[in-house]
Amino acid sequence: MNIRYDRFPGGKTKALTLSFDDGRTQDRRLVEKLNTYGLKSTFHLNSGKLGHDNYITAEELAGLFAGHEVSAHTVTHPFLEQTPSDRIVMELMEDRAALEALVGYPVRGMSYPFGTWSDRVVQLLPAVGIEYARTVASHGTFRLPSNYLLWDPTCHHKQMVDKAAEFNALQSRYPRLALFYVWGHSYEFDNDNNWDLVDRFGEQIGGRDDIWYATNAEIVEYMRALERLRFSVSGAIVHNPSAVSVWISAGGDAFEIAGGATLQL
Repeated sequence: MNIRYDRFPGGKTKALTLSFDDGRTQDRRLVEKLNTYGLKSTFHLNSGKLGHDNYITAEELAGLFAGHEVSAHTVTHPFLEQTPSDRIVMELMEDRAALEALVGYPVRGMSYPFGTWSDRVVQLLPAVGIEYARTVASHGTFRLPSNYLLWDPTCHHKQMVDKAAEFNALQSRYPRLALFYVWGHSYEFDNDNNWDLVDRFGEQIGGRDDIWYATNAEIVEYMRALERLRFSVSGAIVHNPSAVSVWISAGGDAFEIAGGATLQL
């Protein structure tokens, strides 16, 4: 039996995801640009700040982020490691409930306000329905996280153009999965007067047939489906108990395994 490798949808080995925090009004311009280049992002929002000065409104939220993902960022943006546990639960559950009522789907992820956390905070997250949480500890590589509750990104958006060239240079048959994760804040493009970064990035990396463009939640759902695959002792028989299709490669060929299907390699 040839060595088996996990693959992203379509048999691809590369994926790109982005996320931006806070829900500021500059998200409107950012979403328009991302849509132009076919890029997908997750937007981590503070429900308690919707409609405040320089923040998007609750009424526009669902339409603005259609095709992207809305995720939690707490109600009031506190330092969670300094917050009592019962208040952390309230911050996240109330944020989830408010956002879910606006977008019409379960909110299962978050990013840490101020990028700070503690072991106590992380341990609370599964109990409040959080499946992934992004940090701000950029590592500069394209590795997948070992713990989605401490999901370190590749880089801040200020470095994304330079990293795009490196990512594009990876061969499409790269044996390991490569994930490019960019994070930032849309208001920083105004502050730094560098909106051209988004266009330069989109022109480099958008519309490529060797990249899977996905939200944070789509990455997590897909990787968990891969982890749930069941193999025979020989490795030649594989069953996919999940509802979503997944892809693997063996012997140089890529195979799609539909949800609920069993494949003989």
